[in-house]
Amino acid sequence: MLILARVEPKHHKGAHSHRHKNESWRRLSLVLILTTGYMFAEIVGAWWTGSLALLADAGHMLTDVAALVLALIAVWFGSRPATSRKTFGYYRLEIIAALVNGVALVVISLFISYGAYERWLAPPVIQSGPMIVIAAGGLIINLLCAWILHAHDEVDLNLRGAWMHVMGDALGSVAAILAGVCMWLFGWYAADAIFSVVISLLIIWGSVRLIKESTNVLLEGTPAHINLAAVESAILDTNGVADVHDLHVWTITSGRDALSAHVIHAHSISQPDLLRELRTKLHDRFGVDHLTIQMETPDFEDETFHFCHAGTACFRSERN
Repeated sequence: MLILARVEPKHHKGAHSHRHKNESWRRLSLVLILTTGYMFAEIVGAWWTGSLALLADAGHMLTDVAALVLALIAVWFGSRPATSRKTFGYYRLEIIAALVNGVALVVISLFISYGAYERWLAPPVIQSGPMIVIAAGGLIINLLCAWILHAHDEVDLNLRGAWMHVMGDALGSVAAILAGVCMWLFGWYAADAIFSVVISLLIIWGSVRLIKESTNVLLEGTPAHINLAAVESAILDTNGVADVHDLHVWTITSGRDALSAHVIHAHSISQPDLLRELRTKLHDRFGVDHLTIQMETPDFEDETFHFCHAGTACFRSERN
């Protein structure tokens, strides 16, 4: 006998997800207003003082504005209901937005580094006093925006991408302040180019993880916080389970993981009871709610192609 059982989250989780999207929209909108306003202030300040570090920070704020708009679009699309053609809705747009944000940060950083190289060869005179004041204002705005976004950045890659943009700006503002102090105290105008490169390296370093995580989601890789071998062991240790194969765990969108597996069970066990026990165990230990479990008996095992038959052996071969 073959039974395909899909276990969905409870209704209150859908309401929680809706509230989370509304909260994300509110936070992103507020940060967009603050960032856009001060971006223009930094552009004017960079033109007035002649500072590349300040202009780099303003340019980064411009990418923030674009990233925030993209993030808002992703949140709006992500809240749309699923359709017959988009059975998971538009959740993945959130992940695509995070990937685009990470790549954009790297590209902008490379352009800043090139401009810094040209300035290193011929450092211009810069009005360091006003530069310090403007950069300090940018730091305050960025820290405020980072605080607004921080509440949800750990579970939402889209918000994390926006948060990393803002934190990159904050680090850029600190570097611009330090560059201004060096020029103001010592007349060392090459500091503007050097700290511009420092800003770029910090941004690239922070973007690599975001790109890796979003790419892993798009490739339906196992979430970093879930040990697939531990999931397999938990299923095998359940009373009545003889074997498990075609075990997959992936992320649909931030904070929503899915699992599918073929479970071979004994004739003596009640399938509803076994499904209930598996659901409880997988939820409590690994936080997985979206489950699709194909129940099989020893005399009826699915003969279709398996990506990974006899899971433990497969995982061991990967580790070796």
